[in-house]
Amino acid sequence: MGNSLISLSLAFFLVILLSLTIQSPVSAQNDLITTTCKQTPLFQLCSSTLRSNLQSESADVAGLGLIVVEVIKGKASEALGQVRKLLRAGNPQLKGPLNQCVTFYKTILEADVPEAEQAIRGVPKFAEDGMVDAAAGAGSCEEGFGGKSPITAMNMAVKDLAVVARAIIRILL
Repeated sequence: MGNSLISLSLAFFLVILLSLTIQSPVSAQNDLITTTCKQTPLFQLCSSTLRSNLQSESADVAGLGLIVVEVIKGKASEALGQVRKLLRAGNPQLKGPLNQCVTFYKTILEADVPEAEQAIRGVPKFAEDGMVDAAAGAGSCEEGFGGKSPITAMNMAVKDLAVVARAIIRILL
């Protein structure tokens, strides 16, 4: 009877210990995301972006920054595709601003994002510069229409994500 009580107590203790060990890294990572995102101007966007990506569960701060940069790449590609589609539609009033947007988004995809990806774990200041430029490019695309553009939501998404990425990168400086 005594041995079975000790065995039962030991088994119970091991189950509790194991469950705490399993929960601890996830909880710690959630704390890292929360702590990191609280240092950005757009907490909700930062948090939802990172929590929706499984890679964030094991990422450090630089890794979290890379995840946001990767999301920017996807959004910028989507915006560029939409701009090209609008150009093919042939509205002469939109041709000038849309052509400018092509230039801005190509720069984001071919220069700003790669700069951030390469520099974030090396010289984060250069990664910050890339995100400043990405936010400016998306903002300039929007402003080129002299009012609301046909891709306002996409421009704002890229701009806001670049602001979040920049804030995360600044933590690394």
